[in-house]
Amino acid sequence: MRYVLDTNVFIDAANRYYAFDIAPGFWDSLALLAQIGSVRSIDRVYQELSRHEDGLYDWAGNSFSVAFQSTDRGDVTLQYGQVMRWVHQQEQYFDAAIYDFAEGADGWLVAYAKICDCTLITHEAYNNFIKRKVPLPKVCVAVDVPYTDPFTMLRELGVELHFAGFDVPAD
Repeated sequence: MRYVLDTNVFIDAANRYYAFDIAPGFWDSLALLAQIGSVRSIDRVYQELSRHEDGLYDWAGNSFSVAFQSTDRGDVTLQYGQVMRWVHQQEQYFDAAIYDFAEGADGWLVAYAKICDCTLITHEAYNNFIKRKVPLPKVCVAVDVPYTDPFTMLRELGVELHFAGFDVPAD
């Protein structure tokens, strides 16, 4: 099984529960999984990460760069058009929500996942009633793209994060 990661997977991990100094094994696992082709993302996610030149951006460019796949492909572009057509047909979303969706990586992630037979990994939850944002899971369901959260992906891939230990000072 192959997985394609949303921007929020990287940002939430780096800023919250898998900070680089606390859980380096998470980042090492992602890099290794990228090298063997199990985990990837897209060029437009990398562009979103580049907005903040920080440790996450550095890691992405150095350790995960092989995983950022190009969306500059005819089949992905055609699928993106179909995704955006569906989004525009949904009357519940505010114009700003549709604009934000079109400007970001989300539509491209769905298109890439559909064409490349990947499961989309995101922290977003399915919400049928939201109007201010076009939620990735709802679009995934509409165009028949499987999605799940990063913790499920890690379990499915058999990733285990082990505590490296430390020296306990003597009294």
